[in-house]
Amino acid sequence: MMEITAGVRTMFRTSRVIAGSCRRYAASTSGGDQARLQGLKALRLPQMNKGTAFTLRERQALGIHGLLPPVISSMELQEERILHNLKDHSPLDKYVQLMDLQDRNEKLFYRVMCNHITDMMPIVYTPTVGLACQRYGYIFRRPRGLFITKYDKGHVRDIIASWPEQNVKAIVVTDGERILGLGDLGCYGMGIPVGKLALYTAIAGVHPSQCLPVMIDVGTDRQSLRDDPLYIGLKDKRDRSESYDELIDEFMQAVVERYGQNCLIQFEDFANSNAFRLLEKYRNKYTVFNDDIQGTASVAVAGFLASLRITKTKLGDNKFLFQGAGEASLGIADLIVNAMQEEGLSVEEARKRIWLVDSRGLIVQGRPSGGITEHKGRYAHEHKDLTDLTEIVKAVKPTVLIGAAAISGVFTPEILKAMASFNKRPVIFALSNPTSKAECTAEQAYTHTNGQCVFASGTPFDPFT
Repeated sequence: MMEITAGVRTMFRTSRVIAGSCRRYAASTSGGDQARLQGLKALRLPQMNKGTAFTLRERQALGIHGLLPPVISSMELQEERILHNLKDHSPLDKYVQLMDLQDRNEKLFYRVMCNHITDMMPIVYTPTVGLACQRYGYIFRRPRGLFITKYDKGHVRDIIASWPEQNVKAIVVTDGERILGLGDLGCYGMGIPVGKLALYTAIAGVHPSQCLPVMIDVGTDRQSLRDDPLYIGLKDKRDRSESYDELIDEFMQAVVERYGQNCLIQFEDFANSNAFRLLEKYRNKYTVFNDDIQGTASVAVAGFLASLRITKTKLGDNKFLFQGAGEASLGIADLIVNAMQEEGLSVEEARKRIWLVDSRGLIVQGRPSGGITEHKGRYAHEHKDLTDLTEIVKAVKPTVLIGAAAISGVFTPEILKAMASFNKRPVIFALSNPTSKAECTAEQAYTHTNGQCVFASGTPFDPFT
């Protein structure tokens, strides 16, 4: 210990001599101030900051020796400190801590994310991000990404040009109208693009500098937000005029002009009325992707294909019943049809195996209550009009039950028991998130089907045997 201490003292005495020489030299040259500015930049920019991991040589070269504690910590030690600080806190507190870390030390943030992805993903994204979005104005620290409002129409190119990165490859954009299963959160929805792009880096390896979160703020129809003094968005009613489309058009054109045709633009959490329409409008002109329609569908269908190994059936042998007929359900249904075609079924045969339930009940031909859009109408079959989900499940007798309407607890014990009564291995997917909106828990699904079901969810649950 004495030898180590003496060695450290010698090192710092030497470093002070070197640092003094460096400062005197820097002061005598025109680049001295510039060097000091670069050093401060390295400490203040999250992309450059390494905290106490800066080596002695780096501290001297950057002119920041003395601006940090003398200890030189490895990245491993800093990671351990972060994990220790995250212990015994609520999920929202952990979210705030991780976002602060991202704003302070990007390299360390992604190290913690990548090395502990199973633990960190539910904090940075669902289910915790839903709570974070609801309280975004209260936990707001530092802006991330771009905020474009309806009043910026005609100047969107200038806003895009103000973003400092020159090589953006992926943009996640939302207008905040349908955040998860929580509805219209307006500008608070920015938490979703920020969290989603953190996963782009942690899981897909896209460099953080190539990711850009964007909020298109056209107001909100949630009165409680407009009345909230801490709300960070426009306190106007949501704009549903032609001006909305003109703003989106301008945004799309500005992105391509700045970042090129191959820049991915992911639409996230737009309301049904805009999601399908915008995807159809832009999909053959820009590199666009709607996560709620296409991303959820790809993951869900992958889950169904995996379940076939347990049920020992083909996809076309199954009958699917969706609780919900929004973006997620219709996206999944359309992809199931495509997958069944690969098995040799026609489009018409495949669609006959898919049933949808919306807020007015089972979608059937000639439904008295109406409300059947073109997208829903593809799956309207000849059947008597039913509105109660329990009755619908018992009448349709599906082999696969999917929840994607964010109605908490809608898969009741009676429904789960019914699924087990006419299926040896019922497939139950409770896909709604956050956790508070799940149709049922894993424990409920396994308990009320006597362990027979094949279960998957859109939000994590505790293990249950």
